Amino acid sequence: MPQVLEAAMVICFGVSWPLSIARSWRARTAKGKSLFFLCAIALGYVAGICAKLLAHHVNYVLVFYVINLLMVSTDIALYCRNRRFDHNAE
Repeated sequence: MPQVLEAAMVICFGVSWPLSIARSWRARTAKGKSLFFLCAIALGYVAGICAKLLAHHVNYVLVFYVINLLMVSTDIALYCRNRRFDHNAE
């Protein structure tokens, strides 16, 4: 049961990332985004992945951690792209 609850938590967090990525893609601006926040979330997912690996609790939940990390990394890359757009517009 704890694994199901952990998976539910990670999936619920992960639902918002595609929306955030789409918004970043369309907005073409970094305004309203926080690189610190995105990096803190990515670091949290890395810590979760490392905890699973170190505790030898590798299960299906790990897949959701990795997917979420990839989505946050995509949003970070879009943030960097959008910062360039903002800089060029100034």
